[in-house]
Amino acid sequence: MTTAKYKQEKWSLEDLFTDIDSSDMKETRERLEGIVQNIEGVRDKLTPDMAEGEFVKILDALEQATRLVSRLYGYGLLRFSGDTQDQKAQTYFGQVQQLLAEYENRTLFFTLWWKSLDDEQAERLMSASGDYQYWLEAVRLEKPYTLSEPEEKVINIKNVNGPKALYNLYESITNRYTFNMEVDGEVKELTRGELSVYFFNADPDLRAAAYKELFRVYDQDATVLGQIYQYLLRDWHSEHLGLRGYTSPIAVRNLSNDVPDEVVDGLLKVCRANAPLFQRYFQLKARWLGIDQLRRYDIYATVVKTKKTYDYYDAAQMVLASLHQFDPSVEKMAKRVFDEHHLDGEIRKGKQGGAYSLTIEPGLTPWIKQSYQGQLNDLATMAHELGHAIHSMLAEHHTALTQGPSLPLAETASTFCEMLLTDYLLDQDPDPEVQRDLLFKQMDDAYATIMRQAYFAIFERSAHKKVHEGASVDDLSQVYFEDLQEQFGDSLDLTDDFRQEWIAIPHFFDRPFYVYAYAFGQLLVLSLYQQYLQEGESFKPRYLEILAAGGSDSPVRILDRAGINIRSADFWQGGFDVLGKALERLEAIEIVT
Repeated sequence: MTTAKYKQEKWSLEDLFTDIDSSDMKETRERLEGIVQNIEGVRDKLTPDMAEGEFVKILDALEQATRLVSRLYGYGLLRFSGDTQDQKAQTYFGQVQQLLAEYENRTLFFTLWWKSLDDEQAERLMSASGDYQYWLEAVRLEKPYTLSEPEEKVINIKNVNGPKALYNLYESITNRYTFNMEVDGEVKELTRGELSVYFFNADPDLRAAAYKELFRVYDQDATVLGQIYQYLLRDWHSEHLGLRGYTSPIAVRNLSNDVPDEVVDGLLKVCRANAPLFQRYFQLKARWLGIDQLRRYDIYATVVKTKKTYDYYDAAQMVLASLHQFDPSVEKMAKRVFDEHHLDGEIRKGKQGGAYSLTIEPGLTPWIKQSYQGQLNDLATMAHELGHAIHSMLAEHHTALTQGPSLPLAETASTFCEMLLTDYLLDQDPDPEVQRDLLFKQMDDAYATIMRQAYFAIFERSAHKKVHEGASVDDLSQVYFEDLQEQFGDSLDLTDDFRQEWIAIPHFFDRPFYVYAYAFGQLLVLSLYQQYLQEGESFKPRYLEILAAGGSDSPVRILDRAGINIRSADFWQGGFDVLGKALERLEAIEIVT
């Protein structure tokens, strides 16, 4: 076990560049330019009967360019999200997005040529491409929806100054927000991350006040933010359905995830059918809290009124200990993130809300952003994001084109690590209040990751359709509210101020239909974790093989090899059955208490 004194700090970006205008960044840009020029030079050599060796050399050059592009872009993202009000970072991030669109346009001819080959020619070259094979296969999935080279170039440039610029504007507007909350007689100015802590507070008045303050601030710009969303959806429809010919807005994401439409439809259908499970849970939670009915403000309320907090150092030790208990080699990977100062846990103004793990390239330890505030939820976030980093490190033997897992499998390690932490804490802390807190938190997290995200995707399907039909911002708020009513039924009191909650969900603006991957991943992990508890050591190689595959094969085939059939509604229902047993365990505790 580690004894290192990890501290809450701002991350170091020195493994990338020393600064925006540094000599090492200039050298990287020059090197990238040279590689791109060499790639451009092979354009006339691309023929259906070209030698396999020459083909692989082109792939190697594309992979090297991808690494350098990822360094430049990743540095911009890390700088910008670390301080969204830093004008130097804002300018660089906008410039690098424009620069990368230009590089993408200059190498676009290769993927267009690759998509144009007939299947027999493509199969010959793919069979000799080694680790690049699935990347090549995935590119060809887009063949029916690909436009001419001039059109694709225009779209690439349009995206930088269109949807990407609109999202950056949304981020700049919302990340400057501050929120005023009266706590213990003192009015505090808070970031969104600091405000969100009060969503989980034991005091019902503080929970309600936190949500109301969130909506008060966002409502001031609701019309502007809502219009940004409308423009993003119109652009999505115009490009993907109007020009490319996709059958539905969500089909775009499904293809990029390489998951059949019917699998996603089946997942959302099973989620919708299981809404009563969480309605039952909210009714149970109300009884524990001693009230007739929960308000929407109360769904994340802590049932146990504990003021226990966790020092950052202690949190790091507990997360690492839970990983060590599973497998010391997994803990060793997590320690890399701390040892190389790649985890930004500071709380500061201007820092982007939320948390993420960012992989730049194989062999380079991922970076993690969170704003650690000492709550149990912050421990879980740390374990979650370290899980993402571990996933990347297990797959770092792949190329830059095949390291990253597809979106549906992206939560496989992160959520699993959260469950390891929960079981570790249940074993280590006999305090009955902590035990109950953890069990309720498990159900809260399952709701937030499965049902809430599934209904987000359901809303998105409706919103895309409604915007195309001319819906106003208020119309979208009504659609969102009706979905909330279906989701919660009569299990809680749903107040009108939640109508415009969707405006405060960044994923809707940034990555349409991203959200269903959370439900996919959580239900998958519930099944996998159950197998781990039943099989013990024999489970680990099969699980680690799933993670080590990264993005080197389709999610369907990766899971098929592990004996998992995601085409079956019974598989998804199996995840809910695990949650049903957990709920019964909580109901039993209530009876004997």
